[in-house]
Amino acid sequence: MKYSILASGSTGNALYVEAGATRILVDAGLSGKRLEKLLTTIGVDPSTLSSILVTHEHSDHVKGLGVFARRYQLPVYMNEATWANLPSAVGEIPLKQQHVFATSSCLELADLVVESFPISHDAAEPMSFCFHHQGARLGLVTDTGYINARIVEKVKGCDALVFEANHDVNMLRMGAYPWNVKRRILSDVGHLSNEDAGEALLDILQGRGEDIYLAHLSQDNNLTELAQLTVKNVLEEQGIEVGGDLQLRETHPDRPTPLVTIERKRQLL
Repeated sequence: MKYSILASGSTGNALYVEAGATRILVDAGLSGKRLEKLLTTIGVDPSTLSSILVTHEHSDHVKGLGVFARRYQLPVYMNEATWANLPSAVGEIPLKQQHVFATSSCLELADLVVESFPISHDAAEPMSFCFHHQGARLGLVTDTGYINARIVEKVKGCDALVFEANHDVNMLRMGAYPWNVKRRILSDVGHLSNEDAGEALLDILQGRGEDIYLAHLSQDNNLTELAQLTVKNVLEEQGIEVGGDLQLRETHPDRPTPLVTIERKRQLL
């Protein structure tokens, strides 16, 4: 299984996952033209995509969905509530391309199995995914206000994990956002802070040499270095060493991470 975080942040989100002949786009939160360029950057021809999966209906996850789905005639999978609440700007997606992928279910896409699970965000019915291929597992957890036991259970044991570290609480509180926006971000249906991410990872990591990509960083209320340092400090205070087998990796709002092959990590020691 190969993957690349094409873009991550409030300006747009998209993840590419490949397993055998299956090539999927998870969310399409940038323009069609931009998505094409990002895919080309990692050596993927957009016309070879198999389908698109959608986590929820917010514009930073569906901005280019309609254009991309129509242009390449791609099947699109999301739950019924998300279908019902897509922004009008997405435009019409032909009925034959519309598929329901229920929350808390599994979807088999040829060489790839996708497991969906609910998250807590101010959308109609937000969900996220765990991807399975030949024993390797990739987890995606962003756009959630908190991490509960169900989410921990779903992504524990993943070999690689795309995990939200949206904001630094002090930067957010002192920043220029209106208070109602700050309150939304800090709420249980908002976004995880850097410290939240570190605390959650304490319950998720199994000491198997996981790759953790800190994702969905706020451009106004976070810094890449601060997110990395905060999560690292939380983990190392509890005896989990960062920088050896365990790697904290960066994501970017404007360029993709390298296309890498996920490796099945060693068993829990």
